[in-house]
Amino acid sequence: MDLPEVTFVRTAIATGARASQHGRMRSPLASILRPLTLAGLCTLFAVGLSLRWLSDGRAAAGWAVLAAFTVAFLLHDAAERRHAPLGHALLVLQAVLALALLALVQRIGTAPVLLVVWTAAVAIAWPPRTALLAVVAVNVAAYAILVRSGHPAPLITMMLYVGFEGFAALCAYYARSAEQSRDALARVNADLLATRALLADSARDAERLRVARELHDVAGHKLTALTLNLRALATDPAMAARAEVRIAQQLAAELLGDIRGIVQAIRDARGLDLATALRALAAPLPRPRLELDIDERVRIDDTNTADTVLRIVQEALTNAARHANADVLAVSLRQEGACLRIDITDDGRMHGAMREGNGLCGMRERVTQAGGTLDVRRSARGSLAIAASLPL
Repeated sequence: MDLPEVTFVRTAIATGARASQHGRMRSPLASILRPLTLAGLCTLFAVGLSLRWLSDGRAAAGWAVLAAFTVAFLLHDAAERRHAPLGHALLVLQAVLALALLALVQRIGTAPVLLVVWTAAVAIAWPPRTALLAVVAVNVAAYAILVRSGHPAPLITMMLYVGFEGFAALCAYYARSAEQSRDALARVNADLLATRALLADSARDAERLRVARELHDVAGHKLTALTLNLRALATDPAMAARAEVRIAQQLAAELLGDIRGIVQAIRDARGLDLATALRALAAPLPRPRLELDIDERVRIDDTNTADTVLRIVQEALTNAARHANADVLAVSLRQEGACLRIDITDDGRMHGAMREGNGLCGMRERVTQAGGTLDVRRSARGSLAIAASLPL
């Protein structure tokens, strides 16, 4: 009774996967229009307005430092996605520029606001312990700058801004945690939908096979008996000359042939809808975009084999998103004799030495358990290339 509902969901998954993966995170303004980024830009604009109270020489230097901080702030997200060390370097540069502006305009009192913006960015990008140590070190340096410049109340000023920094860090941290929880929930939901689609296809194929057997065994048997009786009737001299008998024989023979053709077509149409299940896995991910190339000869009837393919692609999507910053993941399924060939590549770039973690080890165990082989290597362009072979 669940088949109509699952069939409806499958169509929505396939359409939604293409729409979300083609449309999300493609605009250069996407990161700028995020709420936290807009709040940071408003704060930087306010700091810039305060620089008009400086003398011409200090104002020019202050504007140059603030402009450099703004550029580093805006480039950080894209740099971190493309090359994590560059993103970390931009955060360090932001801290240095904030301290430099504080040294230039310590009397105005707005420069420490840059540290609040920087703290929020650090809380999102770095682990909590690393972020805490960095914030403490930068605030100690800021306090030393205020003391050396003869600020009348350096301790009170820094305590006020440390409170703002703590509030900004907590907001940014919990915002990131909420996003991660949402993404994890979306992945689990996609996993359930993909598995449900496979189970629905398996139930559909089982029902098709049952119908084919019933047609062949029941209707086919009775039509064969009818044909034999008509043939015997045609041997009677009294009935042989009648046209009705010949027409009945012809119709019975044609109907028997039609039923055999229908049974064969039902058996040939069997096979799990793997493309829909794979698109369901990729649907919640803004990147990488999944590109499927499935040979029309590929027929997978075994749910265990289909589930193994599903888990291989799922782990490849996770690795491409987390470790390679890939935009596209290409998956190719080909039938080679009695085996299914799976080739997966992405357009990202791996950093550091390649080593198999829990995900790749689990993938290898699944393939070995299914009686197949797995080859994981670094491609010529520096991305992860996966080649698997499974028996059909």
